[in-house]
Amino acid sequence: MHRYRIWFAIASPALSAALSAAVVAAQATTPPAAPSPAAPSAAALSLAAPVLAAQATEVRATEAAFAQTMAARDFAAFSAFVAPDAVFVGEPTLRGAEAVLAGWKPLFEGPKAAFSWEPGTVEVLGSGGLAMSYGPVFNAKGERISTFYSVWRREPDGHWRIVFDHGCQACRCATAATATATPMPAPSATPPADAKP
Repeated sequence: MHRYRIWFAIASPALSAALSAAVVAAQATTPPAAPSPAAPSAAALSLAAPVLAAQATEVRATEAAFAQTMAARDFAAFSAFVAPDAVFVGEPTLRGAEAVLAGWKPLFEGPKAAFSWEPGTVEVLGSGGLAMSYGPVFNAKGERISTFYSVWRREPDGHWRIVFDHGCQACRCATAATATATPMPAPSATPPADAKP
């Protein structure tokens, strides 16, 4: 063991110098890496306005057809709109088509739907193929009870399928705010005298 330590102590400086020379030689003969391409601009990624408008129309019609499955009590048709990897956020969050369909199947029981929804706003990602829709949810009496938010993905077969869904209770803060709101003063170009710098 002692002999190896002596040999390494003698060989180390020579070995280190040889390795350094090899690294320098390799660096001298290696061409510099090509600069990475710049990320494409938003304009380069964006489809033409007519294409985006056509996709938004498709998503609006898809959302309306999706809602119609509830009114028609057609669970099989509902299932066709759900992507295999869909996530329906809630308590609990349902992950994957199997869980989503198991969670929603009871909502299709009975002759009348307990709720309905309709698309309000639809926006499509500039590159196309991904869209968001949201709108009101109504109870069986037609009273607004919630707002839904959905994300749709255009699949390779050309059909839009839902990948994310979430809802929240309808905001009733507008009436409450009107009753208690006090008018805000108009903004001033000059700060008040007691304003901190």
